Amino acid sequence: MKQSYFVTGTDTDAGKTLVSAALLHKWSTEGLATLGLKPVAAGCEMIDGELKNSDALALMQHASIELLYSQVNPVALEPAIAPHIAAAQAGVNLNADRLTAYIRGSLMRKYDRALVEGAGGWRVPLNDREALSRVAQELGFPVILVVGMKLGCLNHALLTAEAIRRDGLKLAGWVANRAEPHMSEFDANLSWLANAMGAPLLGTIPHLESPSAETAAEYLDLSLLG
Repeated sequence: MKQSYFVTGTDTDAGKTLVSAALLHKWSTEGLATLGLKPVAAGCEMIDGELKNSDALALMQHASIELLYSQVNPVALEPAIAPHIAAAQAGVNLNADRLTAYIRGSLMRKYDRALVEGAGGWRVPLNDREALSRVAQELGFPVILVVGMKLGCLNHALLTAEAIRRDGLKLAGWVANRAEPHMSEFDANLSWLANAMGAPLLGTIPHLESPSAETAAEYLDLSLLG
């Protein structure tokens, strides 16, 4: 049965792309038809005459369905700054309806599993009135939350989980990504979150010196997806 998810994080660099690529890799190795989308990305570089983002390219690499780059990342912004600021500087009209339309167009392909990866955290602005979370609401997909395990993550994780549910969406599961290799009392923090989140812990990814989707996928249990 076709399933689609929206992937968000507690913050920038929480590990959304690593987890998204790992999910696509794991599903693809199980023989499922997969695709991953990054509707808006800031921090792009010119490659073969086209602005491209490394996160979007990673999703393309691990998805089994081939799409044009513009279908995966329709809004590519060069500066590595907040998307709404980058869009304003580039004269790009960034809004939820436009992004949702792009996503739905790309999802017209036949697939088994699809991921839509957000940018930054849940409330990253698109413009003066909307956050990227509005796109997730319009899609209505269950959400996978990536928690960057570091000092402050308990507050960030619970506030994000509360916001997701307040927006009327299901928190399908969460992944603990050890972003800080020397986090004090890691096990105690992980245990507390596991009891408090109210959603399945899909896996705990250790700090990886050379992170890859293939390695991260080994730490995920997708049978727990709610």
